[in-house]
Amino acid sequence: MDTVQLTDIQFDSRGLVPAVVQEGRSGKVLMVAYMNAESLQKTVESGETWFYSRSRQELWHKGETSGHFQKVRDIFVDCDADTLLVVVDQIGAACHTGSKSCFFRRLDGWDGTYAGSLSMLSDLRDEIEEKKIHPTEKSYTAYLLQTGMDKICKKIGEESAEVIIAAKNADAGDGADLRLEVCKESADLLYHLSVLWEAAGVSVNDVMAVLEERSHVKGNKKTVGHLDKTF
Repeated sequence: MDTVQLTDIQFDSRGLVPAVVQEGRSGKVLMVAYMNAESLQKTVESGETWFYSRSRQELWHKGETSGHFQKVRDIFVDCDADTLLVVVDQIGAACHTGSKSCFFRRLDGWDGTYAGSLSMLSDLRDEIEEKKIHPTEKSYTAYLLQTGMDKICKKIGEESAEVIIAAKNADAGDGADLRLEVCKESADLLYHLSVLWEAAGVSVNDVMAVLEERSHVKGNKKTVGHLDKTF
């Protein structure tokens, strides 16, 4: 990948450059702030985000007051070198309202259609992890984690069978309702699979890393073996 020197960043007439902050594991856009040369340098040196406040006209270290620090994983520069994309591990909430992301509202009058987002798997992981640490009496997730791997694996088998049945029904019939059943049963399977990952000590990102590695393997089952077969 090409690289850009700090001296090549195109700051505006005020000496600022916009920085879009994205959570690495979910892909969510968390916030947009501004950096000047000094805050960018501090970000690079400390591994945590520093910004420049236009209202206070001073540097600020994200999380210094709230404890919601952002650990920098990577910094990308756009084609004109006048906008930064800062990929972080977010501790706590990025927004001062307590929301994980500052972008939790939709513009009124926009008839948007939610198409689904893979970041939901990351949100699900957070919720399951929370129930593992702080179980509640009526929580099904806490029940599964406390009961153990045998129970979780049994549910995986049951939910897998439900997906198969729904898919066979959809294949034999027609209509949105049948296809919706495939979605519902698949969602149940993904939920239980996410619980299994938590119990096994792995994350959805660990699984995605394996998929990404396999995507670079060329060939098929006969040439590269069953465990390494790819698309």
